[in-house]
Amino acid sequence: MRLLHVDDISLTIAELCYRAAVCLPEDMRHALKIAEDAEESPVGKSVLRSLLENADIALAEGLPICQDTGMAVVFADIGVEVLLEGGTLEQAVNRGIARGYKEGRLRKSVVAHPLERHNTGDNTPAVLHLRQIEGDRLRLAVAPKGFGSENMTRLFMLNPTAGEEAVVEAAVHAVDEAGANPCPPVVVGIGLGGTAELALEISKRALLRPLATPAASVAAGNLEKRILERINDLGIGPAGLGGRITALAVHLEEYPTHIAGLPMAVSISCHALRHAEAVL
Repeated sequence: MRLLHVDDISLTIAELCYRAAVCLPEDMRHALKIAEDAEESPVGKSVLRSLLENADIALAEGLPICQDTGMAVVFADIGVEVLLEGGTLEQAVNRGIARGYKEGRLRKSVVAHPLERHNTGDNTPAVLHLRQIEGDRLRLAVAPKGFGSENMTRLFMLNPTAGEEAVVEAAVHAVDEAGANPCPPVVVGIGLGGTAELALEISKRALLRPLATPAASVAAGNLEKRILERINDLGIGPAGLGGRITALAVHLEEYPTHIAGLPMAVSISCHALRHAEAVL
């Protein structure tokens, strides 16, 4: 067994909060540059150029890419040979979120009760997704989710015999309905299978997959291409001002499901797709 103190986890989470808010992932930067070259609309090109400039300024000045620094979504994959000391993983994560948002001077947007709406003051609690893996390491990913894009999340309980065409239509409908709200160009995460709540989690995990990496199967990859092409035919364009590039990528992940159902979830990221990862 390998001992891991929760204070080390909290410190890492705090650093990841700041990194995710300030540093545009390199694969996103590269995708935006390619999109700028490919965009046919002059206004769209200008928007993409501004997004890249904004990311450069954020990195140089140590400022958030976006004023909405999101609700912290944390994915933790913990090895079976890891033994925590000093507290629980959930406590460590929330202490790290509170520290990261305070020291990074990031906007605190979490309310303690969904109806009473009193701000917690430290952006906790986080949304924690825990998974057990082989080995003696803890893999952490912090993915702050702004609610311009989060509010556009959609869950479809499709007919089990619906087939690929229904999946394509549902994904395109979700993005079309979202319009400019998630700050395009977007990345679309799709979770297909499982149960309703698992499909939603899978769709968010799909957003963590590095851009330009292949899908887990040829069939999933073909679906991604079809959906991306259809989305970019919508004409929504960068910032919703019209153009060819509405989405930079579509990532579809699958999971076994029940014979009587076909759950499908769509999570949409903004143009920044903020996340940062570390291994302890």
